[in-house]
Amino acid sequence: MSKPSTLRQTSGPAATRVLGFGSAQGNRVVTNDDLTQYVETNDEWIQQRVGIVSRRLGEDDQTVVSMAVEAGSKAVADAGLSPADVDQVIIATCTMPGPIPNAAAQVADRIGITTPGAFDLNAACAGFCYALNTASDFIRGGSARRVLVIGAERFQEWLDWEDRANCIIFADGAGAAVVGPAEEPAIGPAALGSAGDMVDTIYLRENRYIYQEGQTVFRWATSEVAPVAARAVEQAGLQLSDVDALVAHQANLRIVEAVAKKLRQQGARDDLVVARDIVHSGNTSAASIPLAIDHMRSAGEINSGDVLLLVGFGAGLSYGGQVIICP
Repeated sequence: MSKPSTLRQTSGPAATRVLGFGSAQGNRVVTNDDLTQYVETNDEWIQQRVGIVSRRLGEDDQTVVSMAVEAGSKAVADAGLSPADVDQVIIATCTMPGPIPNAAAQVADRIGITTPGAFDLNAACAGFCYALNTASDFIRGGSARRVLVIGAERFQEWLDWEDRANCIIFADGAGAAVVGPAEEPAIGPAALGSAGDMVDTIYLRENRYIYQEGQTVFRWATSEVAPVAARAVEQAGLQLSDVDALVAHQANLRIVEAVAKKLRQQGARDDLVVARDIVHSGNTSAASIPLAIDHMRSAGEINSGDVLLLVGFGAGLSYGGQVIICP
């Protein structure tokens, strides 16, 4: 029996775009003053250190899955689609209670997306950039038509509430985007990377509590993130002056503003809009970028057609940047 000379391949579109966004947050607003009940700290120290005024934590029934369902449902509606129009779901998360079952299949089922490709992706704080790029490539390769990408995290169970350097930072929430085909490119190539030599700077202490070397993280991020962002702009065929808004992972306000300053020194506009969602949302890791975009759209800080520069990072491990056009 003769072997086929070629395999039939599904032809996908040449370009992709984000069709809609959605978000969800924990219902409990926790101020810096509230944290003084658990740990020796104060509002001034927290604001000076990380820029956070308050953060949102989920109620007992607000899980990674339930917040992802809320954010994902809003994104599908914002895209003008129904669940039947989505055929793949990717969840970026590092805070599921266990490795199985995955979040994506549960989220798809609860939203009403039947028999989709569904998987979780763990690139920690860079997770949304990795997931967005994966979705775009799946569509361009012909493996999917429309993909629901969600960053969702619930950190409160992974925090030592007596560790004042780390418990003040993290929060719970989810942000989602729907990716689909486009006639003109509206999602640029991703500038991805990793630094496995720095795995000891962020890890689970006692396999239970998230821990990070704050000063090491700060030095790494303020020196390495801006070049990644600039590379993403270059790969998209643009100049820094074309960028309307910087939406960096909301890790620390001082880091975000240091990155924006370096980009302006390299050619970004003085009126570059900078996401500062961390001030009232805290650090929600993989959820922070889409959460910030959804809030900025609602507040009128960014508009349809704006060029957004996304960059997600952890101290080592994984990082990535990407340019998209705001839907």
